[in-house]
Amino acid sequence: MRMLLATGIAAAMTTAALAAETPDYSLTIYSSAQPGQVNTESLANYGSALPGYALVRDGRQMKLQAGSGVLKFTDVAKRIDPTTVAFESLTDPTGTRVVEQNYQFDLVNRDKLLERYVGAAITVEQQRGDTLERISGTLLSAAGGTLILQRDSGEVVSIGTYSNVLFPSLPGGLITRPTLVWLVNAKQAGTHDTRVSYQTQGMTWWSDYNITLRENDSGCDMDLSAWVTIVNQSGASYPQAQLKLVAGEVNRAPAPARPAEMRMKTMAAAAAPLDDGFQESSLFEYHLYTLGRRSDLPDNSTKQLELFPTAAKAGCTKQLVFTASPQPWTYWGAPISDQGYGATEQGTVGAFLEFENKENNKLGMPLPAGRIRVNQASVDGTLEFIGEDVIKHTPRNETLRIKLGTAFDVVGERKQVSFNIDTSAKTIDESIEVTVRNRKKTATRVIAREYLYRWSGWTVTAKNREFVKRDAATIDFPLDIPADGEAKVTYTVRYKW
Repeated sequence: MRMLLATGIAAAMTTAALAAETPDYSLTIYSSAQPGQVNTESLANYGSALPGYALVRDGRQMKLQAGSGVLKFTDVAKRIDPTTVAFESLTDPTGTRVVEQNYQFDLVNRDKLLERYVGAAITVEQQRGDTLERISGTLLSAAGGTLILQRDSGEVVSIGTYSNVLFPSLPGGLITRPTLVWLVNAKQAGTHDTRVSYQTQGMTWWSDYNITLRENDSGCDMDLSAWVTIVNQSGASYPQAQLKLVAGEVNRAPAPARPAEMRMKTMAAAAAPLDDGFQESSLFEYHLYTLGRRSDLPDNSTKQLELFPTAAKAGCTKQLVFTASPQPWTYWGAPISDQGYGATEQGTVGAFLEFENKENNKLGMPLPAGRIRVNQASVDGTLEFIGEDVIKHTPRNETLRIKLGTAFDVVGERKQVSFNIDTSAKTIDESIEVTVRNRKKTATRVIAREYLYRWSGWTVTAKNREFVKRDAATIDFPLDIPADGEAKVTYTVRYKW
């Protein structure tokens, strides 16, 4: 149903100074989205539930009168947090102050208009076939969607279905957009350069990474590209805005932080020269990514931007890891004395990709948390998807390890060869045999990973191969297996408590 309002709407705002219509937007967007948390196929259903928020800075010229005056500001996001609003005059910051602020959000709709017009004259339109009939009278009731009118003749009519209602004007107190109303005391009259800042829900961002993997005789290399996705469901559009993204776990107390303090930190961190892409800089204990050009961010939109240029031919390592033993308990109340626990197991071979996030590996940049997808060229040259994983916020000079899937042509098993427990000596001796078979047509390297799970105190007393101690309860046996061949690991471990 449409609602027609007379020209009195335009006059409703003329009693106060109005903000100019040429905003200069700057947005700093914070995200608490976990990789894969937001379903991109149903973004319209999130709204204020989006895991993130934004600090909006709106710079524009406003006309102020000397002394106290009312200033109405309508261009705010529908999901604004009004407790975070800050207004300042850049022209006369010491002589201009806000002494009172009101946030008006009683937005006009059909039910509110009908409620306000009970006892007043309206006109109702009904479509009867090809004829449009108009019924005018005093509105007596609008309960339950049924309109009861008293016509000039005194006749009372009940109208259950109608196509339109005509109201003569917008009643006082109802507005078409959320509005901030300030009582401003200004020493200097005239046009001021001002800045309005506030926090709003309904915005977030996240990272996505794409790897093109190439294998060769000496190992592998890869091309890594990174993109960010920005979602705006704040209830406002931001044309030609400067965009900044904060990566890191920013704590938010129940009472929102003052935006003026956040603004000072953000502006200080953005002093580096910019190009068209994102420039990374430090912000407290986080990382700030500032886009070197302005960009439109309409309401109810999703925008994707390149985070940094593709890192080409970065070095990497593919790793196959065979595991079959149970992982150790997080807490031992007593040794695991059950002989059958983990005695014989069929294992799996996980396929992993490792690379160093270092400058000498053509990387060396802070990587925000996100989903990372890996592709590889098939025999006909087309790129095919081979696996994906998620990464946490990863600083420079760290090593990333991505699980891609499970190897098809490498299989194996683990079995217990002997077991002896001596309760008086408080020892367990256990011998294990691990067999790994490579059914590929080429040789491959596999790590046989063993978890020493029965007790925290252990010693390997015999072995047929050297191992690497990975941590307090894990050892790795590197195996070079020929094409269509197999390799065996045997070892004995003594647990003592």
